[in-house]
Amino acid sequence: MKNLYFFKTRFAVFLLFSTYCAVSAQIGPLNKEVKAAQIIYFVPEIFPDIEEIKEPTYSAFFSALSDHLSTARPNQLLRVDYQIPYDQPEPNLISEFCVNNNAQYAVVPKVKYFKVGFGKYVFSNQVVVSLKIFNASGELLAETSYDTYRKNGRLLGSAENSIKIGTNGALKNINKILRKKYRSTTNITPDFDLFPMEQFSFN
Repeated sequence: MKNLYFFKTRFAVFLLFSTYCAVSAQIGPLNKEVKAAQIIYFVPEIFPDIEEIKEPTYSAFFSALSDHLSTARPNQLLRVDYQIPYDQPEPNLISEFCVNNNAQYAVVPKVKYFKVGFGKYVFSNQVVVSLKIFNASGELLAETSYDTYRKNGRLLGSAENSIKIGTNGALKNINKILRKKYRSTTNITPDFDLFPMEQFSFN
């Protein structure tokens, strides 16, 4: 009789544990679901301000973003063909763009080409890609820059490829800054995924 009671007790505990695991498995993924964010990307400010290089630069920059869109969480990238001055952004204007486009974040980028030689501007294939991210109220959340030469020591390759590498590197830096900033104000590990990046970001 005692053995039967012991068996029933163990079975009851096992049943409760199995039910708990099944319910947790169903609830867990729901708690981790992140609502898709609308993110505005303005066209990057370009230095030097030469008309001939603008369209190829825009193309390479936005290509770097869209290349990894399918591997990120279901956020929506909104390209706005308007240039916000990187060094003097207007918070009210950024907020207005966010409100009008139902966006939660806005990114102000800049691409700076290196100059080589003296006299007339001769382009290097290396760039510095800088990013500033704002919330819908126009408040600056984070900023960073990625120097393709200093980070990779690259001397070969196209400027287009350097822009893509610089964009990805800058986005990765922003991701790290936001995670660190979030953890410093709360005891919860954030589950950010604000940008269309590879799996190394916001996991």
